[in-house]
Amino acid sequence: MITQKSYTITKAEMANKKWFVVDATDMVVGRLASEVAKVLKGKHKPQYTTHNDAGDYVIIVNAEKVKFTGKKWDDKDYHWHTNHIGGIKKRTAKEQLAKHPEAIIEEAVRGMLGKNTLGRAQFTKLKVFVGPTHTHEAQKPEALTFKF
Repeated sequence: MITQKSYTITKAEMANKKWFVVDATDMVVGRLASEVAKVLKGKHKPQYTTHNDAGDYVIIVNAEKVKFTGKKWDDKDYHWHTNHIGGIKKRTAKEQLAKHPEAIIEEAVRGMLGKNTLGRAQFTKLKVFVGPTHTHEAQKPEALTFKF
């Protein structure tokens, strides 16, 4: 009889989290978001388990310099509700870039994480900044590059 063993990450391994910094200059939003979501989930580590938060922290700088492919700058809409009657609002991607460029990346990454408590916890490890500076120098983040 063959027995199989499952692996579960320990609390000590979960506590060992790294910090990465990504420069979003001239990166396509969807491709950037999918790679960042993998790091936030921990899929880049051999200790990955689906039910534990083994991911690392990611800092994204230059959020205002991202790109979209095709006609998404004009066709893509961002919707939200003000919690008042008739309070549905929307902005195009161009308007969103002018007002809140960090929200473009945050919404793309949030959509690629799980829709549960674990996904919300993983999303808190994402830090997005407009401009080349960030406030997490004390964590000594390593540069992270993607091949696309």
